[in-house]
Amino acid sequence: MNRVFRDVCGCTHKASFTRFSKIRSRSTLLAIGAAAFLWSCASHESVAQVDSPKSFPRAQIAKGQELAHIGNCMGCHTVEGGKPYAGGTPLKTPFGTIHGTNITPDPETGIGRWSLEAFTRAMREGVDREGRNLFPAFPYDHFTKATDEDIAALYAFVMTREPVNQKNLGNSVPLPRATVSVWKSRYLQRGALTPDATKTPEWNRGAYLVEGLGHCGACHTPRNTLGAEKKDEAFSGGEVEGWHAPALNSSSPSPIPWTVEAMQTYLKHGVADLHAQTAGPMVGVVHDLSQVSDGDVRAIATYIVSLDTRSAEQRKRASDAALERARAALAQKGNAVYDGACADCHNRGRGQEGGALELPLGTALTVPTPRNLAHIIRDGIVPHEGERTGWMPAFAGALTDEQLTDLLTYLRALSGQPAWPDVAGEVRKISKGP
Repeated sequence: MNRVFRDVCGCTHKASFTRFSKIRSRSTLLAIGAAAFLWSCASHESVAQVDSPKSFPRAQIAKGQELAHIGNCMGCHTVEGGKPYAGGTPLKTPFGTIHGTNITPDPETGIGRWSLEAFTRAMREGVDREGRNLFPAFPYDHFTKATDEDIAALYAFVMTREPVNQKNLGNSVPLPRATVSVWKSRYLQRGALTPDATKTPEWNRGAYLVEGLGHCGACHTPRNTLGAEKKDEAFSGGEVEGWHAPALNSSSPSPIPWTVEAMQTYLKHGVADLHAQTAGPMVGVVHDLSQVSDGDVRAIATYIVSLDTRSAEQRKRASDAALERARAALAQKGNAVYDGACADCHNRGRGQEGGALELPLGTALTVPTPRNLAHIIRDGIVPHEGERTGWMPAFAGALTDEQLTDLLTYLRALSGQPAWPDVAGEVRKISKGP
């Protein structure tokens, strides 16, 4: 059976063989193959080229722009220093590197000859205009939930961007695109999100944005060996670009449980009282959400906070314990590295000029790995040009690997969580770079 799978998928990943070797029923294998074949027959025809549309209603373009910000489209389709939406961004996956594509209306290298029909099919089914499968690094397993109206608005927005003649870069994934049909037959669930009649319109709006275009679970949900989200562990934490995306459900590592107001402020401005400042991949997400209406950001916050189903009493106990640790930490003299590098700002707290968040309140101290905190200390936090938000200097070069290891170990102790394993090893990996 492993030989059959190898012949069909071109994959020699040991974990994949182990997983598929458990499928002992010939009928199950045939069912999967039939599902993939039928999907291919139904969806993989080429769509005719069209001339680029000349104009769209202004209101539709504006709506599409806001939806593009919610979906963080620029994050994957704009390489650093490049033209907006012209592609080239490398997305590193366990299966190889995939590059974001050119989605400007250039007729030769972009999507200028794509019809709305072709664009909709790509969003909902993960198939390009030529009928080829798109790798699920493009999160069409979330975008499939988008309404016709919202997809049309996104189409209007991208089709009115500056056309950029820039060829798409190749990918290093060894799997043929045809094998993605098997993945889709197992993991792609097409269809709109059904509103929950027991919830408020604001909650339902947030659910639609988070589960759909916002694709928050793409980072905050763990994945299986085939790269699909583990739906039974939704929002329990994931890995992205070398960072740990914290759990958003009841296992959230945030020392202070989130409120809707705090989450809305955080998503809109990148920092909220009693919570850490955004860093890593989340910086780009917040930059986009800062340009989204307050109503939609609050709806997103409402839904995300609802994922934490702990009782009010449990949340209060967690908050009280975190605040007590923060107060206790201020009285400690402890670690020399902390006293020399961090205490001047962080012991004062945000309430005083030049002060920063009391570190025991930072989520980076409580996630399962020291990587996030190590990145923040080494690289600092620098706001985008023109943005007024918190700033932190970089300590790369100022601290040795040993000093950084000692500091991380000390700060973890302030969180009240069990010690991180092999902090020194994680520091060495970060020092070596990608």
